[in-house]
Amino acid sequence: MSKLQAPRANEIGPITTGSAEQNAYMEDIERLFTIDTDYLIKIKDHFLKEMDKGLNHDNQTLAMIPSYVEGRLTGHEKGHYLALDLGGTNLRVVLVTLEGQGKFKTISTKARVSEDLKTGPMRNLCEYIADCIDKFLTEQGLENSEEHLPLGYTFSFPVLQSKVGFNCTGAIGKDPVLLLQDALLRKHVPVKITALVNDTVGTLLSNAYQKPDTVAGLILGTGSNGAYVEKIARIGKWKHPTTTSDEMVINMEFGAFDNEKVILPVTRFDNKLDRKSINPHYQTFEKLVSGMYLGEVVRNVITDMMDRNLLFGHQQYTERISSHYRFETSYMSSIEEDASSDLAAVRDILDTDLNLVNVDLVELKIVKRICQLVGTRAARLAAVAIVGILSHADHLHSAVDVGIDGSLFEFYPSFEARIYEAMAELMPNCAHGIRDTIRLGLARDGSGVGAALTACVADKMLRSK
Repeated sequence: MSKLQAPRANEIGPITTGSAEQNAYMEDIERLFTIDTDYLIKIKDHFLKEMDKGLNHDNQTLAMIPSYVEGRLTGHEKGHYLALDLGGTNLRVVLVTLEGQGKFKTISTKARVSEDLKTGPMRNLCEYIADCIDKFLTEQGLENSEEHLPLGYTFSFPVLQSKVGFNCTGAIGKDPVLLLQDALLRKHVPVKITALVNDTVGTLLSNAYQKPDTVAGLILGTGSNGAYVEKIARIGKWKHPTTTSDEMVINMEFGAFDNEKVILPVTRFDNKLDRKSINPHYQTFEKLVSGMYLGEVVRNVITDMMDRNLLFGHQQYTERISSHYRFETSYMSSIEEDASSDLAAVRDILDTDLNLVNVDLVELKIVKRICQLVGTRAARLAAVAIVGILSHADHLHSAVDVGIDGSLFEFYPSFEARIYEAMAELMPNCAHGIRDTIRLGLARDGSGVGAALTACVADKMLRSK
């Protein structure tokens, strides 16, 4: 799928026009948030070591989870495949019809999941899901399909229970796939669940069907993660001798990279965010890279400057600037995009969204520069992950595709360009042709199209056995 061109960031240089105290403070901020080429290389080298540890041993910071998705898509696969995506309030069923030659069609339906279903017996939820699938297949004329349609299921009950408010009874310790499959069988719905899907693996596959040279998939949005195709011989902890291919997709869970804080350039502002987060000391890399956190890092810098009387005069703290996560990453996007000489968009965000008024131009530039530093650091660290994956898998000598889903990659000004700039620094031998060597592409809907494609791969595996 082609990527609409994200807006370009209108960058400004280091702050030199403020007071002596402001300039000195911003010099320190520049140092804290800037990662030079040499340090990027050190982070990448540590990333590679952690990948190897995760492949060979359980319970490592980089979990490197075998996905059981073996082999690759060719783009020639055909047939009907289903995806089921259970979110916080909605259930989505997607029918993906693969037409070969990298082409596919999708049609989907959504249904609301009531509070009663979220908190009642798990059997009731599964019955409801089965009814929704049955109704959808009837609408598509597939209710009497001679062969059971393979389905990929984006659902991990413990995650949903803790993060989205599901608290069904009779589900703890039980396999959600078996519970739903039983409900489908009872209702004679011609569907076989063939895969429990991670959305990052789905992102890789949704890109690979159209671009068979795809070797990795990433999420760079609210959260962050990566998946890539690995040789089974290199997965030291793999204990299952029989496979249908010599390759398998690995779900890295790289948001947890360097939880030990050995190498990442974590600042006092990051530490403050971490302390006050719902998961202190975990997901260290994600907290430097992901859209959920970038705005809060910026807010921590701004409020620290306010504490020191370096920003907004003696203006009272507004309730909004004092509230955790109230400075949204979307504000950063608008601020970075602002090309006006008076930074009118920056002023409007501070005034309208944060109730900060009478801000002078130097202060507007300081806020813009902070956003630029935090956003650029995130993109450069994302580049480390991409180059680390490709270096480990020995894909730096030929052109490859990498599928990426997520709002940062799709919408944040110059995020992709900054990734490429950092990758060129990490790969000086192909710096001039970096965009031809590593083709980053938008791969939407890993939990929909990607889940259906995962079901396709799983079905192929079952048939080959």
